[in-house]
Amino acid sequence: MEHLQEHGECPVQSQMYCVERPVYNQEVLQGQLHKKEKTPRSLSQKIAHSCRCSSKKAKSHLYSFLPILKWLPRYPVKKYLLGDIVSGISTGVMQLPQGLAYALLAALPPVFGLYSSFYPVFLYTFFGTSRHISIGTFAVISLMIGGVVVREAPDEMFNIMESNSTNNTDLENARDAMRVKVAVAVTLLSGIIQLSLGLLRFGFVAIYLTEPLVRGFTTAAAVHVFTSQLKYLLGIKTKRYSGALSVVYSLTAVLSNITKTNIATLVVGLICIVLLLSGKEINDRFKKKLPVPIPMEIIVVIIATGVSTGMNLSNTYGVDIVGKIPKGLRAPAVPDISLIPAVFIDALAIAIVGFSMAVSMAKIFALKHGYTIDGNQELIALGICNSTGSFFQTFSITCSMSRSLVQESTGGKTQIAGTLSSIMVLLVIVAIGYLFEPLPQTVLAAIVMVNLKGMFKQFGDVTHFWRTSKIELAIWVVAFVASVFLGLDYGLLTAVAFAMVTVIYRTQSPQYRILGQIPHTDIYCDVEEYEEVKEYPGIKIFQANASLYFANSELYSSALKKKTGVDPCAVWAVKRKAQKRHAKELKQTNECKMQAVLKLTNDMETSAKHEVINDELPLNGKAADANAPDTSPDELEHFMKPVTDVRCIILDFTPVNFVDSVGAKMLKSIIKEYEEVGVFVCIAGCSGPVLDDLTRLNFFEKSTTRDLLFHSVHDAVLSCQLKVGSTSQDASDLLVSTL
Repeated sequence: MEHLQEHGECPVQSQMYCVERPVYNQEVLQGQLHKKEKTPRSLSQKIAHSCRCSSKKAKSHLYSFLPILKWLPRYPVKKYLLGDIVSGISTGVMQLPQGLAYALLAALPPVFGLYSSFYPVFLYTFFGTSRHISIGTFAVISLMIGGVVVREAPDEMFNIMESNSTNNTDLENARDAMRVKVAVAVTLLSGIIQLSLGLLRFGFVAIYLTEPLVRGFTTAAAVHVFTSQLKYLLGIKTKRYSGALSVVYSLTAVLSNITKTNIATLVVGLICIVLLLSGKEINDRFKKKLPVPIPMEIIVVIIATGVSTGMNLSNTYGVDIVGKIPKGLRAPAVPDISLIPAVFIDALAIAIVGFSMAVSMAKIFALKHGYTIDGNQELIALGICNSTGSFFQTFSITCSMSRSLVQESTGGKTQIAGTLSSIMVLLVIVAIGYLFEPLPQTVLAAIVMVNLKGMFKQFGDVTHFWRTSKIELAIWVVAFVASVFLGLDYGLLTAVAFAMVTVIYRTQSPQYRILGQIPHTDIYCDVEEYEEVKEYPGIKIFQANASLYFANSELYSSALKKKTGVDPCAVWAVKRKAQKRHAKELKQTNECKMQAVLKLTNDMETSAKHEVINDELPLNGKAADANAPDTSPDELEHFMKPVTDVRCIILDFTPVNFVDSVGAKMLKSIIKEYEEVGVFVCIAGCSGPVLDDLTRLNFFEKSTTRDLLFHSVHDAVLSCQLKVGSTSQDASDLLVSTL
């Protein structure tokens, strides 16, 4: 029975409650409750239920697969359209230069960046669940694509020389065609992987890419990207490297050829960097006053293209330019599937990283604007964008952080904005793409480098994680170092493996605590943390904030002995030692008796009067006389008295989520060991799943019955109080009255 009453004298706590009920162990509680009957369904019934179709179910699946059918009919034109138009135009003018620049990063001709900025963006409108992210080319994914295509189609394969010649141009065209095939094959496979994971409802895989891991990985990717763009900024002809130590090799190649720097190329690039950084600074500082951000990237591209055309930078100063941009869309073609075995691991890494980047940004915007996204549908959407786009010669795409922020901040409400930005890219492809042919490559390198500013700011995470979590700092550092030196693919694998190890470490080495009671309550807290918390004499409450399984079962047992101060083996050794000492003293007593008898016999032969020679050994600090009786049971109990004041140990299982077979065996061993030395062990706060685990593992038997399980710590304490017994008024005051 529960009573509520006002507590006017207490300013902090306005109400109190009083509960009167019996002390429950798990056996008694289960006996008073009636479980709901659950009829398990057979496999055939489950299959039949999943295949059963109704109009409502079909409609739900259709809306899930094509989210646009749900929101487009309800689209508030007057409220959303203007914002979507402004946002679409703003995002579109960013898509153009970034598409060209990131194609260069992917080691592909620039026009393929435009293709990748059109097809996937348009498709995502129909299948995506996020209203604000901007799908398209992204630096990290482009770099990973570039690493694969350079590895599978290096310059050496085509005997490309550094000098300019007609033969070299033909070889470069052949190389680029091969690299496009590799990129398209990777894109197809990564799309199939994403689509398969989405259909199998594997959207949860993103949780294994924790925030410190992703931020460390993307910071390392920024280092790779920056290094790869140095040769374009300086106008140096060097080999492009991929794989382990590619950053070191690239820097070495650039520094060894630094004397060959094209001054005109460097000047153009530095001017563009200054303009772009200034534009970003203005946008950041006055973002609340500007109706839309200044599209500095497209402005720089237009100015640089005009200057390059007017001054003929390519022929006069030897500045490398974008070159031929084919007009119109390419006919669809089937990707070369023979390349798939060679790029499978890379495609898997690209698929997971791409999904992780997209879903993380989508969650941020969904939380900010009060709607939900479906991780599995996001996988399906990205899979369709990549796999379908590969037939139109696109390379892998994901969400761009910079474009997404622009799309959201300029008033974008739905993916109509994304559709408009893709239409702008389409107009460039089919109509005015040729205008960008004189654009210097150093301008694209400047755009890429400036867009890395946000990623380089993530170096500040080191100080943040140093203050908050050393383990997360370790994950960040491992992800960064491994990705820089081993390459992005193996670096990601190493980082994920290390993150898994940290999870095992945390569960293997949890925090162990001894709990005590806040007086006159049923609340139990760490005795080392709060002064008011008191322990009940003779009772120890032990808690570990982790599950009990093979990795930490031995540590659990050791910590229990250390925290409670009771080691059954040590207690038993002390008792055995006392037994041996008692047996030895008893033997000495008997020898003394025999000596006394022999002496008496000898003296009787010579005299009727005698004295017993007092030469026996002492017994327990007292002299044993000749007529000492055999040791009484009370004396034996005196020698065997307990060496510890702890009579009961309560294992608080409230934080425990599961128990495996090794943990169950260890738990059973703990109960038996302590029972042998006179210490009662019980378990409190077992959840239903943990109780099911113990039942399934045959934990309960004659010595370990369900009577050892209590519904709460307080129930266990009240039960143990009866076993311990107490004459201490102070100890009794700790407990809440059960009357």
